[in-house]
Amino acid sequence: MKEGTGGGDGGFVRADQIDLKSLDEQLERHLSRAWTMEKKKEEEPDQRGRQQQARPRREDWEIDPAKLVVKGVIARGTFGTVHRGVYDGQDVAVKLLDWGEDGHRSEQDIAAVRAAFSQEVTVWHKLDHPNVTKFIGAIMGARDLNIQTENGHIGMPTNICCVVVEYLAGGALKSFLIKNRRKKLAFKVVVQIALDLARGLSYLHSKKIVHRDVKTENMLLDKTRTLKIADFGVARLEAANPSDMTGETGTLGYMAPEVLNGNPYNRKCDVYSFGICLWEIYCCDMPYPDLSFSEVTSAVVRQNLRPEIPRCCPSSLANVMKRCWDANPDKRPEMAEVVSMLEAIDTSKGGGMIPVDQRPGCLSCFRKYRGP
Repeated sequence: MKEGTGGGDGGFVRADQIDLKSLDEQLERHLSRAWTMEKKKEEEPDQRGRQQQARPRREDWEIDPAKLVVKGVIARGTFGTVHRGVYDGQDVAVKLLDWGEDGHRSEQDIAAVRAAFSQEVTVWHKLDHPNVTKFIGAIMGARDLNIQTENGHIGMPTNICCVVVEYLAGGALKSFLIKNRRKKLAFKVVVQIALDLARGLSYLHSKKIVHRDVKTENMLLDKTRTLKIADFGVARLEAANPSDMTGETGTLGYMAPEVLNGNPYNRKCDVYSFGICLWEIYCCDMPYPDLSFSEVTSAVVRQNLRPEIPRCCPSSLANVMKRCWDANPDKRPEMAEVVSMLEAIDTSKGGGMIPVDQRPGCLSCFRKYRGP
């Protein structure tokens, strides 16, 4: 072996000339750098995961506000407005709910609107039936959230949220009936509209959903006059224990006796309301137009008041009405049975109400109307 000198000219270094302390320090720095880099690599996925978890989770019903164009108002309510709109190229109706957090509403009102929005979205977004208005999506109010309008952009403050559903050009069934209250509807049209409503309610009940506000204002018509149920603001899953569902929920004139009386109720309250709607569709008239809330409540609950069925009404249809609005919920049919009863009605023989400009077959069929 060739020994080198202090200069290491042969490529060798004598052992006694090696600085072991310096080598140890260099090795420690190298290992420290390698360990730090490895630790960062391991931590990066965890950091990304924590960052993702920190972001608000997007609900499956939330839609992209950038794709929504809000147009003119088509209806106004206590807590908001309904607008025409377009979402991603599709005609829609946009229900804007005002939470009123700027001080002009009570905390109780704000809580009610929040609950209605949550309830409506929870129930509506899972429904899929030809006689239920299609739910497109919803947007929660947020700062700096802009929605396009025909006149530019407007800000959506935190006290606004919206529900977006398909737009139905035929409008509300109530408006359609008012337009036809003089000439009335053909019997086959009456049964067709009633069947659409019955099938939609039967579907809801099969999903354990009670609508709780079945009325002609909450039913919409498309261009082909197909009826679709809308407005699920007070709808809820049916309680396993009937005593868990109490309180006056719904609209006067359509509310079942047990609901008016504050007693426990179930899906049969919808069946009662359907019976009233069926009478309204046949007669193109309003139930109890001259009675106050207290008068209707007292008469329906204590005196078994119901709308008068015209004598010209076919017994097959009158029977459906009577069974549906029976005072005893247990005696009312399920909506699936109502569908079967309506399907069995023969509409080829007519049976619709007689227009008011013709001599009626019975004096009780009509009363004099004021206005157009």
